[in-house]
Amino acid sequence: METNDQQDINVLIKRRYEELDALKSKGVEPFAYSFEVNSNSEDIKKNFVEYAKRVVRFAGRIMALRRMGKASFAHIQDHLGRIQIYLRKDDIGEKYDAFKLMDIGDIVGIEGFVFMTKTGEVSVHVTTLELLAKALDLCRLPKKL
Repeated sequence: METNDQQDINVLIKRRYEELDALKSKGVEPFAYSFEVNSNSEDIKKNFVEYAKRVVRFAGRIMALRRMGKASFAHIQDHLGRIQIYLRKDDIGEKYDAFKLMDIGDIVGIEGFVFMTKTGEVSVHVTTLELLAKALDLCRLPKKL
């Protein structure tokens, strides 16, 4: 007999598979894997002034999401730490609809420019977003990259 926790996990996994199908129907490759990077979270935060002058490309796992209509914030963790990203539908178009189907645990490639939020957090304003791997089973996510 399944416990309530197991039933909840099964519902989440089912929803993620439904999102997988929805992403495919939008033409998004859910397991692209390849993304050329030129930056990482630690360097971007430590060298804000230098990085604010160029386009950054990095990849990592979505660790937190705050969706707010046509704009969103998320935290991305790469092999050196976490950094906040900011996405707007006006900037990334249809990819924003795909982003709304992404979850904590998914691995994404980000391209954008570095800026500082009003609260003083170094962040990346996303101009390009690519799904590199859809996380389907929460139970098998690594605790840390």
